[in-house]
Parts: sequence; C-alpha cells; structure tokens
Amino acid sequence: MSTTAGSPLQKPGSVDALLKQRHKLRDVNRERIARMSALDRAALWITMHVGSMGFFLLIAGWTFVWLLWNFLAPARLQFDPPMAFVFWLFISNMIQILLMPLIMVGQNVQSEHAEARAEYDLEVNVRAEREIEAVLRHLEYQNNLLIAMLQKLGVSIDQAPHKGPG
Repeated sequence: MSTTAGSPLQKPGSVDALLKQRHKLRDVNRERIARMSALDRAALWITMHVGSMGFFLLIAGWTFVWLLWNFLAPARLQFDPPMAFVFWLFISNMIQILLMPLIMVGQNVQSEHAEARAEYDLEVNVRAEREIEAVLRHLEYQNNLLIAMLQKLGVSIDQAPHKGPG
C-alpha cells in the first residue's frame, strides 16, 4: 500500500461498474450434459455402471455359477467342458472386447466434462481476483484518506492511537 504524503489520491473505480461487468453464473454441468449426443450418454452410462462394485459382483457371480455348474452338474447337463471352459472364455473375451472401447469413450466424455468444469473454475477465479483487487484498491484509498486526515489534523502516524490485536 502506498502511503506517500504528497501523492494525489486517486479514487478507485466504482463497485457498481465492477458489478455490471459480472456475468450470470452458469451451470457448466447442465450445459455439458445438454450438448452430449445420445451415443456419448450411452457410453457414459456404461462407463459409470461397468466401473461399479455392482457390475464387479455380477461378473464374479456369473463366473462362480458358471464354473460351479460345469464342475458339479451331471455330465449330461454340463455345457462347457471343465478345465477348458472354452465357451466361458469366449463370452468373457467378447465382453472385454466390447466394453473396453466403450469405457474409453466414456472416460473421454468424463475428461471433456472435467476440462469444461476446470475452465469455468478458472473464469470464476479470475473474476474473484478482479473483485478482490478492487476491494484492495478501495481499502488503500481509504487508508490514504485516513492518513491525509491525520496529517491535516497535525497528528503523526506514529502518534496515532494503536490498538494491538486482542
């Protein structure tokens, strides 16, 4: 803060002018979701559900039942020969092959969404920084006014009553 006695006081810009520059806050999440295509929504839905504990338990349960059935059921009812489990491997690989690109697409959608939120956070932070700077200018202006008043009254800043913290 500048406390030079001879410098002319420059009145800072008005708070009203700063407030007029403000933009209405946006809901970036809602905007992003509104712009998503149906395929992006599907990929995001699959990504969120495949990456859940419920899906893990479903796959683990399916595998457990499949393996138990083909080990413990009578031989005429077994449909996938024990120890080879060719059909189980085929289905498992198909699930993996189909879900891997879908999960990647869903992660890309989530990444774009996170990037949009980060950009908006930056905008809000820059706006807050401008407002804080304006408040600091006003405080400096008031401080300079008080110093000028003290000097006009003939009171030295060192003689002014100081009340310490607490």
